[in-house]
Amino acid sequence: MAIIGTTIFSHILPVICGFFGIINIISGSLEEDKGKLILGVAFFVMACILPYVILSILV
Repeated sequence: MAIIGTTIFSHILPVICGFFGIINIISGSLEEDKGKLILGVAFFVMACILPYVILSILV
């Protein structure tokens, strides 16, 4: 039986982090702002890896 709240970490937060990551990557590359670009890459990597880390701890 899955713990209540795993849907948040497996479906909702990765989509939000991935969306803001893509927006920051596009904005940083168009404005040539390295800070936004690095922040976007960090958000996107966090969206990819964080669900596996959190869900392996919860389940």
